[in-house]
Amino acid sequence: MVSSKFLLASCSWLSISVAISLNAVFDNIFPSKPGRTVNGADNNIYSTPEHDTEFTVFSSNIDEAYSLRIKPLDPESLGVDAVKQWSGYLDHEDSKHFFYWFFESRNDPETDPVILWLNGGPGCSSFVGLFFELGPSTMGADLKPIYNPYSWNSNASVIFLDQPVGVGFSYGDSKVSTTDDAARDVYIFLDLFFERFPQLRANDFHISGESYAGHYLPKIAHEIAIVHAEDSTFNLSSVLIGNGFTDPLTQYSYYQPMACGEGGYPSVLQPDDCLKMNKNLPVCLSLVNRCYKSHSTFSCVLADRYCEQQITTVYEKSGRNFYDIRAPCELNDDSGACYKEEVYISDYLNQEEVQRALGTDVSTFQSCSSDVGIGFAFTGDGPNPFQQYVAELLDQDIHVLIYAGDKDYICNWLGNLAWTDDLDWKFHAEYQQQLLRKWKSEETEETIGQTKSYGPLSFLRIYDAGHMVPHDQPANSLQMVNSWIRDVAKKSKQ
Repeated sequence: MVSSKFLLASCSWLSISVAISLNAVFDNIFPSKPGRTVNGADNNIYSTPEHDTEFTVFSSNIDEAYSLRIKPLDPESLGVDAVKQWSGYLDHEDSKHFFYWFFESRNDPETDPVILWLNGGPGCSSFVGLFFELGPSTMGADLKPIYNPYSWNSNASVIFLDQPVGVGFSYGDSKVSTTDDAARDVYIFLDLFFERFPQLRANDFHISGESYAGHYLPKIAHEIAIVHAEDSTFNLSSVLIGNGFTDPLTQYSYYQPMACGEGGYPSVLQPDDCLKMNKNLPVCLSLVNRCYKSHSTFSCVLADRYCEQQITTVYEKSGRNFYDIRAPCELNDDSGACYKEEVYISDYLNQEEVQRALGTDVSTFQSCSSDVGIGFAFTGDGPNPFQQYVAELLDQDIHVLIYAGDKDYICNWLGNLAWTDDLDWKFHAEYQQQLLRKWKSEETEETIGQTKSYGPLSFLRIYDAGHMVPHDQPANSLQMVNSWIRDVAKKSKQ
């Protein structure tokens, strides 16, 4: 889950253990220090637990190599929510298998919108989002689900998908190590999902996620709205990216300001460390700019490695949580975890009875896979730009919300505000001229953030939240998503 850090320059949630493997290749260029493992293992055990019910299988009309397995779940046996639920796999022949868990809306599933949620990493399970942030239940120390009144399925049906291959309960021999490849798999999953639930095709559909999903979501939206504009069987209403890593060139410029007192929180670094980050920034930006222009693996890997070690991880000296500048990690042990709930979630999902009820094909769950993270690192995927796909969506009047908890360091609000201001799209000038205004609680009228918008683009700074906004500010997070989907629905009818 939020396991310390992977390549922190990529806003990742993986453990520093990934860097150990990378060091074997890169130590001659930039010496680094060892780290920790994530949940003790990197490979899922490909065994098949007994299932409570059999799957129904649907074949793809886009690519006959793909099929979708699905089974209804017994809400009482899992205790996560009382609503109707389904789980299953997107299968690509025998090489790739992606696990998902779908919850109907608690309100009106026939007409409420559908939301896809993806966690980042790359390599972290979306069940982190389910049980730590926005799902129907959180997880207690006794491994019993705790009802979440602020779940995003309060007024929407929500899909949690483990992708790419090797993440969570997903598995396979064929590896995915670029955002481009991951996006195509997700599109085919969505096409098959709406084929299984054709009654939902008329409902608004939103894709959402956080962190490295700032890479995933723009490219997935591109697959839906551009590549398959003529043949898609479902419509994309909006994209929601939380504390995302979308425009690395801009984001790198805001690590020093965030750590050194310019992001609304006092500096957590010594003046010499702040100076070091500033001194090394021009080289970092030059390398990332070269990656932007060439897209070559060598250039992008070099940029990722340099910026991580010379800019991003200077923050380690603060002793603070990379995902919440206000405090250290809750845990400081060999688990590689930062939050105690990480351990609870993994322990719960590794119970045989839970896996049997869900119908998983693998018997070991890990919240984050360093194997997947290493694969993406070796392709240089991290420093590549994805904001151009956001501009493409906006030019087609597809709504985009960029939201950010303002106590996150690693994908901080300063960088996310900056790249939206700089984004080249048809209403760039009009959006840039907008000033941040107060965002208030609908219940208390208290100011809980700042926002700006023009046309289909909105930015939201959420006060007193770190990287995981729904965890830190559950009520405000639910207000955000409810008001967003309501406003998008109104605008689409105008």
